[in-house]
Amino acid sequence: MGPDTPSPELPGGPDTGPPELPGGSVTGPPELTVIIPTYREEANIGAMVREVSRTLADHRIRGEILVIDDSSPDRTIPIVRDLEKALPHVRLVVRTADPGLSQSVVEGFGIARGSVIQVIDADFSHPVSLIPAFLRRIREGADVVIGSRYVAGGGIGEWPLSRRIISLGATAMGRILFPEITDPVSGFFAVKREVVEGAPLEPRGYKILLEVLGKGHWTRAEEIPYTFENRKEGASKLSLTTIIAYAVQVGGITGHAFSRREGAAWRELSRILRFALVGISGIAVNMGILWGLTELAGIYYLYSSAVAIETSIITNFLLNDFWTFGGETGHRMGRRLHRFLSFQLVSLGGLVVNMAVLFAGKEIFGIYYLAANLLGILAAFVWNYVVNRNVTWRGAA
Repeated sequence: MGPDTPSPELPGGPDTGPPELPGGSVTGPPELTVIIPTYREEANIGAMVREVSRTLADHRIRGEILVIDDSSPDRTIPIVRDLEKALPHVRLVVRTADPGLSQSVVEGFGIARGSVIQVIDADFSHPVSLIPAFLRRIREGADVVIGSRYVAGGGIGEWPLSRRIISLGATAMGRILFPEITDPVSGFFAVKREVVEGAPLEPRGYKILLEVLGKGHWTRAEEIPYTFENRKEGASKLSLTTIIAYAVQVGGITGHAFSRREGAAWRELSRILRFALVGISGIAVNMGILWGLTELAGIYYLYSSAVAIETSIITNFLLNDFWTFGGETGHRMGRRLHRFLSFQLVSLGGLVVNMAVLFAGKEIFGIYYLAANLLGILAAFVWNYVVNRNVTWRGAA
């Protein structure tokens, strides 16, 4: 991507350097701020800054590079200081308190000069070449553009099984709040400045995008596929503390949604509440019909139970179709029948989940059977909602 003729070596290692301003003659206030949070990234940061600079220059983007460092004890800071002297569009901020990747990114939001802000890791896990595509989507009207590992064309490099499981679990938890977004915990994203201006962000851990989605001011989000690559140099910073911080973050976003009663997270949480209330009504229908058919009509209780279960499934479906999801996916009879059959199958799966958790809790972990059954009911509820939301009523706004 660099010029064919050699140019003077830049600080941080040998390479061909960009013009002093990205885009050469392209001057004026930056349209784009690229935030690179760092901690102990001496092996990567020099090459990373140079590659971002070249990308801005090649696409004639008025941009700045904002490196936010958490007081790295290695040579990260001196390397960036040298780059800062050589390249006017590079700025370094060294933080001395409240360390953390998310905290660094949020501090960058506050001092970025661009009307669009791009967040990217320093370790080449994210492809720098996609930065112009993010900016283009923002120019075309998106408020948030997310690099996704899970849309068609995206992927993950060679990860150990444990890290894949943790990542999928974190993504699944995030998708409960934002089901239309496949990768709500991505660290590779761009936002309009107004999305985060004035937003009550509470940064913690590594999943700052989830905080932006939960508390930022946005309407339209889009995703771009990319393949997450393993770090070129250095070590991953994932830890148990990170996982705990993420769980606390999800709880904070949920509390924020309930208190404000607005935004995408609130819309989804209100659906979850309606779905839960419908489920409770289904229990009442089930118990009432079981009692009536058995005690009043004298029908054998297992036959009564089968009728009661099916009736509760039908009433649950109708209430969810008209109330929880408001008929948003179509009123035609053929579509409604298709949704009903899907709901039946998902309900059957929920029964299997409930029984499996009950059995595992009682027989494997020695949990009192009623307590194990409550865990099974909770697991079945999560199964029923997530699968129905993404299959039966997929596309509900």
